[in-house]
Amino acid sequence: MDSTIKLYSYWRSSASYRVRIALNLKQLKHEIVAVNLVKDGGEHRLAEFHHLNPQERVPVLIDGGRIVRQSLAIIEYLEEVYDGNHLLPGTARERARARGLAHLIATDISPMGNLSVLQYLEQEDNMPQIERERWVRTWISRGFTALEEMLADNPSTGEFCEGDLPSIADCCLIPQVYNAQRFEVDLTPFPTIQRINAHCLGLPAFDLARPEKQADAPQA
Repeated sequence: MDSTIKLYSYWRSSASYRVRIALNLKQLKHEIVAVNLVKDGGEHRLAEFHHLNPQERVPVLIDGGRIVRQSLAIIEYLEEVYDGNHLLPGTARERARARGLAHLIATDISPMGNLSVLQYLEQEDNMPQIERERWVRTWISRGFTALEEMLADNPSTGEFCEGDLPSIADCCLIPQVYNAQRFEVDLTPFPTIQRINAHCLGLPAFDLARPEKQADAPQA
């Protein structure tokens, strides 16, 4: 590809999924470099990847000589450096709300179901799979309960989390709904979340970023 942008990604990583959406919304050409988090103990633990990210987590964005880590930082970097569709709304109040919703998802809900957390619960606490799955459902449901209230009761909510244009908040929401569905969370109590998710997935930028459409996803 003629782009210098590379994204180190894992097909089912929600953090990687966020950035794939953002790159698509910005219409930026990029190359996906697959990092398998489960094969042979995880390619993220190899020395080559450790050099890129000592935390040994995806995603990592390479833009020319720049290395950018952490999904929300990557999304804000793309917004600041590149023209095109905006990932943050126009006013300070709107940007603060979009960021707040994004952080609720990415820093409060998502980490509770991270692969590293689930592996710790299994290996260190001997927690059975059925209990690990209940753990994930519990934290997603609690987070979505608050998020639904914030979305449903706010006049700033439009077709998307903030207004009628997709933002950093939607980049975070759609991967978390995917996780909720994967762990069979009952989404009935969250109609606003379901509505926004369905609307987003009808757009190419979101649809093309789906985990099952990634080249490193297992083939049926």
